[in-house]
Amino acid sequence: MKIWADYHTHTRYSHGTGTIEQNVKAAIEKGLRAVGISEHGPGNIGLRIKLKDFYKMRDEIERLKSKYKNIKILLGCEANVISLDGDLDIPNEVLSILDYTMVGLHPLIWPRSFKDGLSLLFENVLARAVGSNWLLEKVMRQNTLALIRAISKNKIKIITHPGLHLPIDTAKLAQAAAKYGTALEINAGHGYMTKEYIAIAKACGAKFAIGSDAHHPKNVGNFKRALEIVKEVGLSEDDIINAE
Repeated sequence: MKIWADYHTHTRYSHGTGTIEQNVKAAIEKGLRAVGISEHGPGNIGLRIKLKDFYKMRDEIERLKSKYKNIKILLGCEANVISLDGDLDIPNEVLSILDYTMVGLHPLIWPRSFKDGLSLLFENVLARAVGSNWLLEKVMRQNTLALIRAISKNKIKIITHPGLHLPIDTAKLAQAAAKYGTALEINAGHGYMTKEYIAIAKACGAKFAIGSDAHHPKNVGNFKRALEIVKEVGLSEDDIINAE
């Protein structure tokens, strides 16, 4: 199995260490046919990204396309869900200039409202701290519903590292992802996914995407940990949108 594209890479525009061009060069060295630059949205607390930066990245990528014609250079994003209604921290006018959109749940975001902050931030933190089964089930339902609403309202290519930071209902999310044509990421950078998770998602009809989640150019196209679990579970190229 060969992974031909890395849709999940970061640069200095947010909290990566390299430039877009360095990520492109690394992707070429790894033999990839496509590489995506997918910075976080501005809703992440503590990151430097601004909405205007996406326009700068668009211009930079267009210039690099003429220099590196042997690889497809794409501009994406890793948007944050900022409300229980599935709202994103990137407006439609910015989404319209992107080649694709990914979305993820992150624990430290600026919520749309106080109510959303209570549900997506405080209750998730509290559930982990006190270990209440009732509260854990509640936040799992809320988190899952927020993601489902996000992919139902927006054209989302990939859900990044589902279940890593905040708990989700794997089966319900996978069913919705299959319905809306959204892939679930098997994240090589974090390496947290279990065989059970992938088996459940596959049984629900979901497709997957392998992503490096590279924060340094040297890690672009490094899919080792993801491919190990793919092999253990027995996924085929037909199960993975960026495999051949």
